[in-house]
Amino acid sequence: MQHVVATAGHVDHGKSTLVRALTGTDPDRWAEERRRGLTIDLGFAWTDLADGTTVAFVDVPGHERFVANMLAGVGPVPAALLVVAADGGWMPQTEEHVAALDALGVRHAVVAVTRADLADPAPVAADVRRRLASTSLAGSPTVAVSAPDAGGLPTLKAALRDLVAGLPQPDLGAPVRLWVDRSFTVRGAGTVVTGTLPAGTVRVGDQIRVGDRSAVVRGLESLGVTRGEVPAVARVAVNLRGVAHEDVRRGDALLAPDGGWAFTGQVDVGTTAEPGSMPADLTLHVGSAAVPVRLRPLAGRVVRLTLRRPLPLAAGDVGLLRDPGRHAIRCGFTVLDPRPRPLARRGAAAARGRELAGLDAAEELARRRVMTVTELTDLGLAPPVQPVGGWVIDPGHLEALRSRLAAVVAAHAAAHPLDDGPPVETVAHALALPDRALVEVLVRATYAVRAGRVVDRRAGLPAYVLDGLDRLAADLRDAPFAAPDAARLRELGLGEAELAAAERAGRLLRIAPGVVLLPDAPERAATALAGLRQPFAVSEARTALGSSRRVTVPLLELLDRRGRTRRGPDDRRVVRTTPPT
Repeated sequence: MQHVVATAGHVDHGKSTLVRALTGTDPDRWAEERRRGLTIDLGFAWTDLADGTTVAFVDVPGHERFVANMLAGVGPVPAALLVVAADGGWMPQTEEHVAALDALGVRHAVVAVTRADLADPAPVAADVRRRLASTSLAGSPTVAVSAPDAGGLPTLKAALRDLVAGLPQPDLGAPVRLWVDRSFTVRGAGTVVTGTLPAGTVRVGDQIRVGDRSAVVRGLESLGVTRGEVPAVARVAVNLRGVAHEDVRRGDALLAPDGGWAFTGQVDVGTTAEPGSMPADLTLHVGSAAVPVRLRPLAGRVVRLTLRRPLPLAAGDVGLLRDPGRHAIRCGFTVLDPRPRPLARRGAAAARGRELAGLDAAEELARRRVMTVTELTDLGLAPPVQPVGGWVIDPGHLEALRSRLAAVVAAHAAAHPLDDGPPVETVAHALALPDRALVEVLVRATYAVRAGRVVDRRAGLPAYVLDGLDRLAADLRDAPFAAPDAARLRELGLGEAELAAAERAGRLLRIAPGVVLLPDAPERAATALAGLRQPFAVSEARTALGSSRRVTVPLLELLDRRGRTRRGPDDRRVVRTTPPT
């Protein structure tokens, strides 16, 4: 299994040297980086630990001018390797990197005190533990190492093994959202992008969205190995067909087209610090993206952010806000509502802030009455009642709807007594339901949905129809195959609508247009025909049944379809003694 860990720490404290000592690979990809001896962009390398666990490192730049690059690497990664030099101690970029990890809520980390061969690591280790005590990294294990002579590396690898063993398991079935940190072209392959896959599984042949473009996963590579699929968490390179590499940049995301991801240009978030002293214009960092935003305080630590360009965000996403003017991280944030409603009236901002600050699933559902599961999860809430068809209904509203359902069904029965019940679409419209699937939620023992209609299980046929059917049964009692003609049906009060309702109720059998018998007529006919010399002709059947050709022919065809008779090439039939199963 693969795990991904990001490095963090001040420039020239030995992050890349340590990664090279752990993996045997130089993470500095660019000649300029190697020439200058510092990491400018993101580097990648990996190693297998003693227990077979694979750890991939995202080596981030430590120089202040490249903090945006650092944040692009750290954003999607669940764990960190904080590097502090024994001969340098806590430095400005150590401070900023720790602030970033704290703002992002990273709680899984190991501290490596490097250059232990050049200075006593103990004082620096103690100072680092003290400074981390008030952050999300409090309690992180500290290991002294010396990369040139491999001193402390076995202990560090053991600490890394324990670190990744404690990481939460990724949701491999989650919809893919892969934040892109590199995009380039490979001769003969085309566009390739890389990133850290935090959840889900990406497969060759998958359809992928990149902004407003569609693409197909042509190939996959993870840690230098070509693969058919890559599950989270993993570093992955994706070869795309259908999009040019110039159209994909760092901060874009590869998205599962049916994953429910929606781009938003405005979000309501909860911040980790009071927003009162923050400037209105900040930079939002989430995943590998960095986007200018405009901040509007709502109430307490709840603010609304307006993004300069839309991003695919969901409730629960974690990011940070950075002040580009002062080069300082202001706070972390958690997305509360990725699709907030407009704030049109006076006082709406404060009310919305208070609402989000104490958001409760049951209360939010009671306020909106009907919601989709996606709408709830976008707010970071779990459905408080059992979802049905992707929808949830407030229990109090559900009871009110059921009362109104009874009235709708009763009104339809009064207006259309021969219908089974009102169509589902009619019920959904009458009750102002946004989806016909919600009608399924309303029916209980009293009602059922059959053939697209809401049927009252207790309802029967009107009295005049029952009277006509009783009189018809009397006509057929002694002559069961003497189907009444149209004049007799009109006399009995059984028009087309009445006959259709009686047939649905199982009281009649229509074997042809205008030809009706009682439901047991086919079996009675088979019994009578079995007494004939086999095979028999239609004329012999007509005589045996005491009926006319108008009735006998469709009745015999019905028996053929049911397998009670078998028709020969000469149009003569045989009654089957054992009907086929």
